[in-house]
Amino acid sequence: MKNPNKTFAQLFAVSQQAQQTQTGTFNQLRCCQKGLTRDEALNRLDEYGPNQVASEKAPHALIQLANAFKNPFIAVLTLLAAISFVIDFWLPHIHGEPASLSSVIIMMTMVILSALLRFIQEYRTNKAAAALKSLVRTTATVVRRGTPDSEAMKMDVPLEEVVPGDIVWLSAGDMVPGDVRLLESRDLFISQATLSGEALPLEKFATPDALPTPCDEHTLLGLPGFCLMGTSVASGTATGVVVATGADTWYGNLANSLLGDRPQTAFDRGVNSVSKLLIRFMLVMVPIVLLINGFTRSDWGETLMFALAVAVGLTPEMLPMIVSANLAKGAIAMARRKVVVKHLNAIQNFGAMDVLCTDKTGTLTQDNIILAHHLDIFGKTNDNVLQLAWLNSRHQSGVKNLIDLAILRFSQGKTELSGLCRYRKVDELPFDFERRRLSILVADEQEKQRLICKGAVEEMLAVASHIREGQRTLPLDAAAISLIQQQVQEWSNRGYRVILVAERDLTDRPLSTPLTKEDEHDLVIAGLLTFLDPPKDSAASALRALHEQGVVVKVLTGDSAAVSSKICRDVGLDPGEALCGSEIDPMSDYTLACEVEQRNLFCRLTPQQKSRVLQALQRNDHTVGFLGDGINDAPALRCADIGISVDSATDIAKESADIILLEKSLMVLEEGVLKGRETFGNIIKYLNLTASSNFGNVFSVLVASAFLPFLPMLAIQLLIQNLLYDISQLSLPWDKMDRSFLRRPRKWDARNIRRFMLFMGPTSSIFDITTWLVLWYVFAANSPVHQALFQSGWFIEGLLSQTLVVHMLRTRRIPFIQSRAAWPVMLMTGLIMLAGIIIPFTSLGHASGMVALPVSYFPWLLAILAGYCVVAQGAKMLYIRLFGQWF
Repeated sequence: MKNPNKTFAQLFAVSQQAQQTQTGTFNQLRCCQKGLTRDEALNRLDEYGPNQVASEKAPHALIQLANAFKNPFIAVLTLLAAISFVIDFWLPHIHGEPASLSSVIIMMTMVILSALLRFIQEYRTNKAAAALKSLVRTTATVVRRGTPDSEAMKMDVPLEEVVPGDIVWLSAGDMVPGDVRLLESRDLFISQATLSGEALPLEKFATPDALPTPCDEHTLLGLPGFCLMGTSVASGTATGVVVATGADTWYGNLANSLLGDRPQTAFDRGVNSVSKLLIRFMLVMVPIVLLINGFTRSDWGETLMFALAVAVGLTPEMLPMIVSANLAKGAIAMARRKVVVKHLNAIQNFGAMDVLCTDKTGTLTQDNIILAHHLDIFGKTNDNVLQLAWLNSRHQSGVKNLIDLAILRFSQGKTELSGLCRYRKVDELPFDFERRRLSILVADEQEKQRLICKGAVEEMLAVASHIREGQRTLPLDAAAISLIQQQVQEWSNRGYRVILVAERDLTDRPLSTPLTKEDEHDLVIAGLLTFLDPPKDSAASALRALHEQGVVVKVLTGDSAAVSSKICRDVGLDPGEALCGSEIDPMSDYTLACEVEQRNLFCRLTPQQKSRVLQALQRNDHTVGFLGDGINDAPALRCADIGISVDSATDIAKESADIILLEKSLMVLEEGVLKGRETFGNIIKYLNLTASSNFGNVFSVLVASAFLPFLPMLAIQLLIQNLLYDISQLSLPWDKMDRSFLRRPRKWDARNIRRFMLFMGPTSSIFDITTWLVLWYVFAANSPVHQALFQSGWFIEGLLSQTLVVHMLRTRRIPFIQSRAAWPVMLMTGLIMLAGIIIPFTSLGHASGMVALPVSYFPWLLAILAGYCVVAQGAKMLYIRLFGQWF
C-alpha cells in the first residue's frame, strides 16, 4: 500500500511506463499487442495482487471487534463501571471493609453484550454483503492467448483479474479497468467526473510518442493518451495497455489517502443527534439525583452508586446493535427479494423515498424491442432501408444496444440482404448522446465508399439535405420535412419508436483519412425504421402499488414525447404534458423546481438534464430515487438520494448505484420500499421506546428522591432491571410494522423523538407513584426497616411496566387486539417479565437486597398494570390527535 504522504511525482512514478513511447511501454511491461498468455496473466496476478483498491475491502475481524466498542454509550458505561469499581470495590478493599464487584460485573456485562452483538451482526453483514456483491460482476474485455504461439482472443474477465501488461478493449459504458496507455482510439471521450468533478467528458486519443511528465493532478487528468482507473467511457472505442492496477493506480493511491468512514447520511446524523440528546439529558439529571439524595440522606457513597445506576438506566447501550441488526436484517431480506444493497444506510433512503424517477425501457416496457417496419418516407416497405440499417448495425463496434440487436435479429435469413458481405468496414463514428446518431463508413470490392447513418429524427434532419424516392434523389425541402414528420408522428402516436436511416456517397474520399463529425452532412434520407417495445404486463399493477405506498413515479427518458406518453397511458400513468430537454435548458432553477412538481414525463433528456431534474426535486424536499441502467444514467445515479440499477446494466451504472436489482421490475422496487420502511420503523421504535422509558424512570426517581426516607431502589437492583430490559429489546429487529406505517415515506425526525419522550415518558411515572402509595399504605413498607419490600415491589412493577410499554407503544393501534408484535418479541418480553417476577424469590434477589413479596401484592400489581395500559393507550391517542403522527 502506498504512503498517502508521498509527493505527486512519486505517486505517478508507478506509471512511468506511460512516459515512454508505445514501444518503450511494451518493453517496460514485458508484453506485446497480442496480449498476455493465460500463464503470464496468472503469474502477474500473484505478483501484483488483485486489481482492487483498499476501500473495497472489509476491515479485519479484529478491527471490526475493536470498532464495535467505539460508541459514546459504551464509553459512558465503561466510565461508569470504572467509577463503580473504585467506589464499590477498591476503596472498601483498602479500608478492610466488605467489597463487591456485582455492580461492575453487571455494567461490563452490558458493555460486552452490546459490543459483541454489534460485532457479530456487522461481521455477518460484511460477509453477506461480500456474497451479495459477488452476484454483481464488473468485467473488462482483454486480449489473452493460450500459448505464445496461439491466436489472440478477446475475452471478458472479472475486473479484479486485470493485470499490468493486459491489452484492454474499451467501448461506451465501460469502466477503465486500470491506468491505461492508449494504443488506438476512435472518437474516445472519457468521463472523469469521479476524479475531477467535471461533468463534461474529455476527448482522449492514442499517440505513439512519449507522454509528458505531469506535474500535478490537473495535468495528469488532461494527458491525451492516458486513461485513469475509476473513469469511464462516455463514447467511442479504444484499445490500450494496462500499466498499473489496484493500489498502484492514481485512483488506488487516492483511495488509500481517503480511507476512513463514509460521509454521514441524514440517518447517521439523526441517530447521533438523539445520542447527544440522551447524553446531555443524563449529564443534567444524574447530578440532580445525586444532590437531592445526598443532602436528604447524607450517605454520599450509596447515593453516588445509585446515581451511577440511574446514569446506566439512561444509556441506550443497545442502540448500535439495534441499528446494525435492523440494517443487516433488512439487507438480507431484500436480497431474498432480488435486491442487492451495496451500502447499508441506503435502506433508510429506500424507505424514505417519495419520488421515483425511472427510465422507460425495461421498467415500463418489456425491454425486448423488435423491428416492426422498414419504410421509405412515403410509408411503403423498402428493402434498401433494411439493407442500410443492417450494414450500420452489423459493422458498429460499440455496445450493441437494443436497436442494433433488433435489426440484426429481424435480418436473419432475409434473402434481400444477400450480397452485402462484399462490403467491408472502413471507419465509424460511434453513437453519443449529443449527436444521437451512429455512422459507419463501408467500402465494396471496387473501394466505393458509403457513409451510412442512423439516428434520432431531429438530429438526422439537421444533417440531411436530400431524400430518396425510388431511384431518384430529391431535395429535402419543407414539403419533404413535413411528410417525414407526419410519418414519424403517426407511428409515434401508435406507440412505435422511429429512427431515420440515411446515406452519403464518399467514393472520392481518401481511404486513409479518418472519419469525423464534419463528414456527417448532406445526407440522403432513405427512410425510417419503426420499433416496438410493448409495455410490461406487471407495470400497471406495480405503479398502482407504488402509488398506494406514497411513491410518485416520474419518467425520465431520452425518447420522444409521443412514444413515451403512449407507453405511460398503457400502464395507467397519466403523462400529462411532457417537459422536453430543450425546454429545460433555458429555465431558471426556481422555474424548474416549480415545473417538476407538475410534470410526470420528461422527454429528450441529456444526462445533465436528468441530473438537473433530480436536483430540482431534491430542493423541493423530496427524497428521490433514480432507476437507470445506461451510460447516460450514471450522473443521475450519483445525484439521486438512492441510485438504483440492475445487474445487466453498464459497468459505470452499477458502480454509481447504491442498490442493484437482480430483476428489473417496479414490483421488486415496491417490495424493497416496504422493507426499507419496516427496517427504519424498527429503529425509530427502539429510540422512541427507550427515550420515553428512560425519561419516565428518571422522573420517577426524582419524585422518590424528594419524598422517600430511603432510596427507592438500590443501585444493584436498578442495574439488574436495566440489564433485563436491554435483553428484552434484542428481539425488536424481528418485529413488524403496521400497514398504516408502511403506507407513506418515512424520514428522520429527531424533534418528534424529543417530543415523544417528553410527552409519553411521565405516563409511567403516574403508576410508579401509584405503586409506591400501595406499598406505603397497604403493605406498610414505609420505613427504612421495610425498604427491601418497597424496593422489591417497585423492581417488579418498574420492569413489567417498562417491558409492557414495548407492546403499548410499538403501534398506534390497540395492542394485542388490532396489532400484535412478532412472535420473537412476544416470547422475549414474556420471558423477561416472568424473570422479573421470579427474581425477588431467588437467591439472586436476596443477594441484591430484595425479599419475597406477599401473594396479595400481585392483584394490586395486575390492577396497576391494567390501569397503565389504559392510560398509555389514551395518551397515545391524544398524542396522535395533537401532533398528527406517531413514529
